[in-house]
Amino acid sequence: MEMRLEVVQVPVADVDAAKSFYTEKLGFALDHDVEYIPGMRVVQLTPPGSATSIVVGTGMTTMAPGSLEGLQLVVPDMAATRTELLRRGAEISEVQDMGGIAFAYFSDPDGNRWVIQESTSPGAKEAFQG
Repeated sequence: MEMRLEVVQVPVADVDAAKSFYTEKLGFALDHDVEYIPGMRVVQLTPPGSATSIVVGTGMTTMAPGSLEGLQLVVPDMAATRTELLRRGAEISEVQDMGGIAFAYFSDPDGNRWVIQESTSPGAKEAFQG
């Protein structure tokens, strides 16, 4: 049996503000923005280099906007990633060292809370670069 987590719903109140935040401030790719049926808009966005996407939209979930927390974006170089996100206008916390693993935090416009984790496994930077 094989299972891959490929899409995660992120509950938002303002789809256009979320779309702008994720594409402009975080650099996510816009995969599609469609209204399949009246009242159901699906905006799929993918972080750079990720096999998993997020979906924001309307008519898809009963989760309250801003109620999601703990999604982790794993990066090969925390300093470079944080610098780039700050340059794009994202508000990112200071980096915290949690016993040799670096973490930083941010929230989207609705308050969904994300974690950035620097990969510390041997060869991680090489794996990210292909």
